[in-house]
Parts: sequence; C-alpha cells; structure tokens
Amino acid sequence: MRRFNAVRAAVLTAVTVTLSATLAATPAQARPAPRPLGLENCTDTGCHFDVPPGTYDVTVRLGGTAASSTAITGETRRSLLPETAVPAGEQVTRGFTVNVRTPEGEPTGPDGTPGLDLTLGGSAPALAGIRVTPAHRARQIILIGDSTACDQPAAPYSGWGQQLPQYLRKGLSVANYADSGESTVTYLANPLLWDTVHPLIRPGDLVLVQLAHNDKTTDEATYRANLEALVAGIRDRGGEPVLVTPIVRRWFNADGTLNNTTALLVNGLGVDLPGVIRSVAAAEDVPLIDLTAKTKALVESLGPEGSKAIYLYNEKRDNTHTSVHGATVYAGLVRDALVDQHLVPEGLVRVG
Repeated sequence: MRRFNAVRAAVLTAVTVTLSATLAATPAQARPAPRPLGLENCTDTGCHFDVPPGTYDVTVRLGGTAASSTAITGETRRSLLPETAVPAGEQVTRGFTVNVRTPEGEPTGPDGTPGLDLTLGGSAPALAGIRVTPAHRARQIILIGDSTACDQPAAPYSGWGQQLPQYLRKGLSVANYADSGESTVTYLANPLLWDTVHPLIRPGDLVLVQLAHNDKTTDEATYRANLEALVAGIRDRGGEPVLVTPIVRRWFNADGTLNNTTALLVNGLGVDLPGVIRSVAAAEDVPLIDLTAKTKALVESLGPEGSKAIYLYNEKRDNTHTSVHGATVYAGLVRDALVDQHLVPEGLVRVG
C-alpha cells in the first residue's frame, strides 16, 4: 500500500509539473471585449440600453436620405444633444457622455427606469447609428443645488443643470444631485443628499454648489458655516468646489430694475445670501460663478414682458422657476463662466 501511494504520488507530481510547464508556455487567451451597444436597442422614437449605473460615452450618427433635424434627451428630461440639422443625403457624427444613476433624477425622487434611456426629438429626427460604451476617462461636473438647478421630472419646469449637458462634448458628464426644496441646512442633514454625494466625488471633479433660494430663515453665521463645510468636504475628496450664486427671481421695481430683496435673494432675516457666497468664495479661494449678477443683467435687459418666457410666468405665474427655454439660456451662462475661468477645456464645450 505504501509503495502504491509512493508510485501514485510520483506520477501525479510528474503530471502536475508537465501541465504547469505547458500552461506557462501557452499564451493566455484574452476574452473578447463585449460588443458595443448599438442601433438594435432603438426604435424610431428612442433607445433603451440595459446598463448598470455608471458613466457612458454615446456616439451617434445622424442623417438620412431626407433633410433631418435631431435632438436627444435622456433619463429624466436631460438635454444631451442640441437640435442638429443635417442636409438630405448626408450624415454627421456627434458624441456626449451621460451619467446613469439611481434615482435617475432628483436624489429624493423615484428610482426611474433602470438602464439608459434616450429620446429622439427635433423637427425631423433621423438616427443612422449609435454606439454606447463605458466612459473610463470622463471627468464629471457634480451639481449640488435646489429646484432651480435640478432635473425637474415634469414639464413645463426645467432646472439649468438639466440643460447643461447639451453644452458639453464627449469626455465631460453632469451628475446632477440638485434637489427641490433644499437649503444648505437640509442638504447637509439629509443622508440621501450630502452623505450620498460626498463619497462619489473623485479627484479632479468639479462640484458646483448653488444653494440659497430655500435658506429663507438661515442666519448669516449658519449659512456661512454650511458653505464652508461643503467646500471643505469637496476638497477632502480631491474635488474642486465652485460656488454659484442663485438665479434671480423675476420681481421688478417700478423703474424696471431688480434691486429689491425678493429678486436678489435677501432672506427674511436680512441676510444677503449672494453676498455671503461671494465672501466665502473670496475667503476660501474658491472659483465663483456669479449667476445672480449674470441673470439680473439678462432679465433687466429683457424687461418685464420679455423676461416672462425665461420663467414660468405665463404657465404658472411663477417668477422663480424657469421654463425649458429659460433653463437653457441660464445653462449657457454657466457654460460661458466655466470656459472663461478655465474650469473646463474649451475642447469639451459646445459653443452656440
């Protein structure tokens, strides 16, 4: 019995050595890369891609035998590609990077539909091809804000953060964690908000913070401390904070200006919220997008009548929240500020 075991052990050892040598001499066979998702996932009106949460590069080929004009939205009404006209018989290629998450819209809202959903729009949409692949090197812009910036779930409302992606090219995505009704106090306190966003911040990410509209009873010391806490938390993760003053309310004086506390976000305690944001940005050496000043100048230039289309005055008698048109215009102001301050490369931005 001992002799048999000894013989068997010797044989097994020889086989193992031979097999190991053979495996070492044989090149490893690479698994084939997964095939990019494409046009087979689309209908005449949109596409659905069964992908997990993450960031994805999308390349589309637009055009057909007839003249066409195609726009693409995705997930919760995000504008991802502006309307693009293509002459008859021609095709053009465009690309964008999209953030897929759960919940797909506001962080405290419903989960939405799993995967990536794209909707074809425009006056004459024509999708000739599409390719969806994981975006391994994309930079992201994370938004922290309120209802004026969030991915609004239903028309006619739209936040400027919902319209910002259409101004960005492939390689830069928007992860919009703005949420309706939030102040600096509630955003920091809600586990679905700051506690969720903070660990998602990666080194090099831009994090835009616009919280003021709902800090109606926040005293100055608390408001300042909350902004400082957000800045410190973003930097702790290696992100780059950018403070954004709030969009103005459409509330005119008799002389056609917006120089009043309601329009310029001075709260019920007399705290000049945009002024505090400017002060914190200067003290903490943080880039500032003065959206209050930019939107004030625009609204005043349009006047009481022309500015109605920016907001939802005609639809809802709402002088705070923006229409799709208004949100698109305001997103363009943010785009311009990001480029002007060299916060994003010009090559990753669409102009016009």
